Amino acid sequence: MISFREKANFIWSVADLLRGDYKQSDYGKVILPLTVLRRLDCLLAPTRAQVQEALPKFQDKGEMILDAALNKLTGFKFHNRSKFDFASLVADPGYLAANLRKYISGFSESVRDIVEQFSFEEQIERLDKADLLYQVVKRFAEIDLTTTDPMEMGYIFEELIRKFAEQSNETAGDHFTPRESFA
Repeated sequence: MISFREKANFIWSVADLLRGDYKQSDYGKVILPLTVLRRLDCLLAPTRAQVQEALPKFQDKGEMILDAALNKLTGFKFHNRSKFDFASLVADPGYLAANLRKYISGFSESVRDIVEQFSFEEQIERLDKADLLYQVVKRFAEIDLTTTDPMEMGYIFEELIRKFAEQSNETAGDHFTPRESFA
């Protein structure tokens, strides 16, 4: 079994791809939102087909009913309506930036709000222009965060934040997020 530190180190290793195009203090602008997105991708994988199947049945019922039905299917307080996951994103590298945007916009509003807080749209554009988007998303697709429990996911995120803080001479406490908040 892979420890939380090994998972955090794997995720941190993605920063190696950013060297030269990003300052070390900016690595978190890419790594943190992709960590969140990959975690959610792994959590939603078992119900992805059911959600896609249910979409047409509930699409005309209104946003609240659709959201409630899809959340019930996923077993979480969020869902993703898009046809994409990390595997399908990397399978179509020519349209990765556009498909990643569609993937993100397919999440329920609460998740989209979180991703917007990261200003990740700017990073998608920047990574795409630097020809790094495919490499970075492909690396994230390689890590399985399915069986990582919420507390362990909190430790992983905390470890990543600590590493970013070291890079920018901040303290990890400046970025504290409760471990329980990682579904």
